Amino acid sequence: MSGHYYSLNEYLQRSFGGKLYKLALDGGFTCPNRDGTLDTRGCIFCSGRGSGNFAEFLSASATETLDRAIARVASKGNCVGYIAYFQNYTGTYAPVERLESLYRAVLEDERVKVLSIATRPDCLGDEVMELLKELNREKPVWIELGLQTIHPQTAEYIRRGYPLEVFDSAVKRCRQAGLEVIVHMILGLPGESDEMICQTAEYVGKSGANGIKLQLLHVLKGTDLAADYAAGKFSAMELEHYIQLLENCIRVLPPEMVIHRLTGDGDKRELIAPLWTADKKRVLNAIRSAFERDGLIQGEKIRP
Repeated sequence: MSGHYYSLNEYLQRSFGGKLYKLALDGGFTCPNRDGTLDTRGCIFCSGRGSGNFAEFLSASATETLDRAIARVASKGNCVGYIAYFQNYTGTYAPVERLESLYRAVLEDERVKVLSIATRPDCLGDEVMELLKELNREKPVWIELGLQTIHPQTAEYIRRGYPLEVFDSAVKRCRQAGLEVIVHMILGLPGESDEMICQTAEYVGKSGANGIKLQLLHVLKGTDLAADYAAGKFSAMELEHYIQLLENCIRVLPPEMVIHRLTGDGDKRELIAPLWTADKKRVLNAIRSAFERDGLIQGEKIRP
């Protein structure tokens, strides 16, 4: 960690000798929270495309799909390759034969250096784990787990659909298989205090995961969360408060944990609140200035 926190860019430079750009791919998956297995409504904050508004649908030609995705990111500078990221819905929720076909189609492209898969901890069966372990011998495989919170009441509200021990087990199994684990956490979920949010960060830091994505809660059109927001059941977070929370979380994360994201940017066509998140450049500049001003050091408040 050379700066205030261990950034993804620093990790990629150390591991691959340069920058890898992430290519958001849509593998045509669904989710047990949508197909009726657990629910039909999805998580309360999830958009119609399952958080994949910027993803390219994986067509019959993986090469053409990757070409389109690369054109989207406009990579420049010291780019040494790409991360094929199955982003939306649940990226391991399909028969293992179909998963293998999709994953191998992109891994065969020499431009792809890493396979990253966003999924649920309860969608990692034994056959899927064996496949991921096998693929990881060829190129690095990252598993991104949507935890969001450790607090049962909030998990029930957002309709997460699994208990915390399922997450614990998934992290352990993925690490035993040699996979890198990245945990998604949402800051600003309704009903959670600053202390509760930091407790989730602290838990993730001790979970055995390799990395974390810190994400501000976005209110998007067409979601049940938007209905609660319109009814005045909670307020959107202000930028200054978010930065303060971000700092508090980073201070309890171990220095060796890679921070893959400091915030997120929802589709501006669907964003209801907080509207300040639409100006990503301004937000990132404000975060960097605050880190410098406050002398932030990742892990400085870890308790034994």
